Amino acid sequence: MSFLPGGFPLMNDLRTRLYWIMGLRMALVTLMLGLSLAFQVGKGGRVETFYTLIIATYILTIPSVILLRVLTAPAALTVLFWAQVGIDFLLETVLVIRTGGIESPFAVLYVMTVAVASLVPRRRVGLLTACFCIILFGLVTNIQLYGLGEGWGWMLPSRVAVPETFQTFGVYALALLVVGILGGTLADQLQQADLSLREKEQGLTRLQVFHENIVHSISSGVFTADAMGCITSFNPAAQEATGYTIIHVAGRPWREVFNWHPNQESDEQPSGAVSTTTRFEVECKRADGNRLILGMTLSPLHEQGKQTGLVGVFKDLTEIRDLEEEMRRKDWLASLGEMSAGMAHEIRNPLSALAGAMQMLRKDALEDETNCRLMDIAIREATRLDNIITEFLQYARPPALNLAEHDLNKVLAETLDLVQHEARTRSKIKIVTSLATGALVALVDQDQLRQVFWNMATNAFEAMPEGGQLTISTNCRQVDAGGRKGDVIEIAFQDTGEGIPKQNLDKIFLPFFTTKKEGSGLGLAAVHRIVDLHGGWIKVESQERQGSRFVVCIPRSGDAGVRLWHEGRTPWKRS
Repeated sequence: MSFLPGGFPLMNDLRTRLYWIMGLRMALVTLMLGLSLAFQVGKGGRVETFYTLIIATYILTIPSVILLRVLTAPAALTVLFWAQVGIDFLLETVLVIRTGGIESPFAVLYVMTVAVASLVPRRRVGLLTACFCIILFGLVTNIQLYGLGEGWGWMLPSRVAVPETFQTFGVYALALLVVGILGGTLADQLQQADLSLREKEQGLTRLQVFHENIVHSISSGVFTADAMGCITSFNPAAQEATGYTIIHVAGRPWREVFNWHPNQESDEQPSGAVSTTTRFEVECKRADGNRLILGMTLSPLHEQGKQTGLVGVFKDLTEIRDLEEEMRRKDWLASLGEMSAGMAHEIRNPLSALAGAMQMLRKDALEDETNCRLMDIAIREATRLDNIITEFLQYARPPALNLAEHDLNKVLAETLDLVQHEARTRSKIKIVTSLATGALVALVDQDQLRQVFWNMATNAFEAMPEGGQLTISTNCRQVDAGGRKGDVIEIAFQDTGEGIPKQNLDKIFLPFFTTKKEGSGLGLAAVHRIVDLHGGWIKVESQERQGSRFVVCIPRSGDAGVRLWHEGRTPWKRS
């Protein structure tokens, strides 16, 4: 409790105590005087005094309650408090005078008023109130003892002897002094205890605010969970990283929010709690559906030696992992460059000399049919090997893109004429198209993309040797990667062919990887290279004997910098 310099409680505390004083007064008057009134009526006694005091109590208290709701100044409330104490003394004195003075059973009400008064201010005020009450009661006793009020008809003469009168007065005076002193002492101790408690409470509040400020100010995401693994707190950094507010995650299992489902489920507690500090990396989704990679540390929370939950601290590693992916891509391209330079110098030049020498020898072997046939095979394979090297060099060191704005629907439609013609040369191949309405304009090299579309379509035909359906569709979607937003055009090729075995999905874009009896294994690798040069990626979904779906994703503008590495299959990262 806080006190004013003069020792009185602050306004809110004093206002509350005033309400209590008025309420107790109304309750006591209604109960005690009401019972006394009923008793007097039963005996046929005079009841005017009780009626008058009950009415006077209500008349004086109701305006005081109204006034208490209006007053705001502490000084005015203090004056009102003492006015209420004075009203109580007045009503009690009238009641004591009209009910026998020193013999009145209601003289004990003085003790209650002194007790109430001594609990509000300081210790000496309680003692002074008790002294004032003793003087007032002594004045009433003396008036009655010497018959000074008999002429007024207000006070009956005492039927108690003088010694008994002084004895009764002394008992009441002693009781009032004891109550005043003890009440004041108790009020003083309560004040000190309350001040101490308030100081400790304020210190605890400051410490709590300090800790909350630390948690709210750190850049790492922090959350806590209870013993059942349900989230109980989520700091601002966590909300910013995940896009979720505390309202969305409070009470939800943290495993569900962060999509953490370890392989060793038997080693984990079903409640979601952890027994030791655990560090791991988890991939989940933000509230807007975008990918989020978090480096997380979980630690158990203990209270009195018992685990009551856990605390998790995490950092957003999405951008770092994307940068690592870009570094892997650059290392891959650098390796390709070194390999292509070695092929051009160490293989292609000797191969050209070897092919030329075999052509010269063939001229001398015209008479021998066997030697002539073997020479033809050697020359043909040398030419085939030279073509493969040429394709690889084009893959490793492609020509610069001739970028311009083109409608990809139109570029695809032009390629579809050739694709339709190729489909007619094969058996039971059906092509279904579903192109987006409106123009899909992007900054691309249309010749290179025609090669991409052609290769994707013919690859789908070869995956359906016994016929099937190829569905080609286009659409545009908006993506958000690391706070960078942009539009991405998607061209999907979905076949109903044999599908790709799961173990081969991460190899399909590797140079020279092929499952066909014929082919260099550079078709899909070249497709990936061209799309990569455009700042795009290729999504692959496939199930054996159910078909495959390749989606070429091209950003509308290469300057947008939007690249979703996790969606595409890449030859430089194999799981």
